[in-house]
Amino acid sequence: MNRIDAKFRALRAAGQKAFIAYIAAGDPNLKATAAIAREFERVGVDVLELGVPFSDPLADGIVNQLAAERALRAGTTLRGVLETVAALRRQGVQTPIVLYVYFNIIHRHGVKQFARNAATAGVDGVLALDLTPEEAAGYEQVMKRAGVHPIYLVAPTTPPARVREIARHAGGFIYYVSREGVTGMQKSVSASITPMVKTIRRFSGLPVAVGFGVSTLAQARTVASMADGVVVGSAIVNQIAKLGHDRQLALKVARFVAPMVKAVK
Repeated sequence: MNRIDAKFRALRAAGQKAFIAYIAAGDPNLKATAAIAREFERVGVDVLELGVPFSDPLADGIVNQLAAERALRAGTTLRGVLETVAALRRQGVQTPIVLYVYFNIIHRHGVKQFARNAATAGVDGVLALDLTPEEAAGYEQVMKRAGVHPIYLVAPTTPPARVREIARHAGGFIYYVSREGVTGMQKSVSASITPMVKTIRRFSGLPVAVGFGVSTLAQARTVASMADGVVVGSAIVNQIAKLGHDRQLALKVARFVAPMVKAVK
């Protein structure tokens, strides 16, 4: 069974919600990424999203854009990210891992080769941010045959008919983008979450995870009461940026995340 499916099934049985953490792979370097992943598993992060750095991250706000820039300067490549995931699996890390990636990177690598390499490394899902379901038929088939879930976004402006179409294609979980625009920290939780989660659940039995703008413990707890999972990204990436090459980077970032994990549970 795919690790994402197993994780959400176990959480549902325990009456708990998922905490999903996003970091930019390779920020400040891939060795630090691996250390953070291990610490995240220790403090109970349920799913890890690794952003594959790209030169034109159009869906990302300034915090994640700068993280991608730092990762690229450190020499991070798709191959390096997959090698890092493979090393984590050899070390016994079982946290489900999702790659957050722009389709240009997949296309350049070759869709079939990408799917094979991702599955072999131990990737469980791929969120191709700029790939629409209408354009993804071949991609989806290849990913699903490899045992990797194609994950899709639903936005606040997505009409019900399109939610139904996205749900038909999605695997693993559906990612609800709670705000229009790009990623980034926000001062309040969007009022659209509850009605849109209800709409998504009308058309899909997959778990619904909510992200974009969730940045505090209180926000994480609130969103967890409305959905099956909470995604926190920019707030974590901001901590990594502040700490830089601190020798205790992974430990300190995990300490920042741990209270939010407990709040979501």
